[in-house]
Amino acid sequence: MGTFSVPVQIANLNEGPFIEVAALVDTGATYTTLPASVLTRLGVQPIERRLFRLADDRQIEYPVGQVRLRLDGRELVGLVVFAHEDAEPLLGATALEIFGLGVDPLEQRLIPMPARSR
Repeated sequence: MGTFSVPVQIANLNEGPFIEVAALVDTGATYTTLPASVLTRLGVQPIERRLFRLADDRQIEYPVGQVRLRLDGRELVGLVVFAHEDAEPLLGATALEIFGLGVDPLEQRLIPMPARSR
């Protein structure tokens, strides 16, 4: 499956300005990830630290915080990881889930997905 990026707008929870980033769609990543300096500049505060397993099987703790995300014409709140400075912005699986979006790998785009309920 190829990789692709989508424009995502990010802001703090307190009605601050949005910035737009091109985020790599990564269904293998749990959360949306941005360099810590970007989040700090927006006034986003860490709320806790969480343990992550990296692709090379190392485990590392990163701070996480809450942000407003604009994607696909909608605005919702999601968790974001304060990553190292050279980290590529990632749009993770939980953001896709809260927006009800899935991945069309052939067309390299996000598509609406119905939620599951029992």
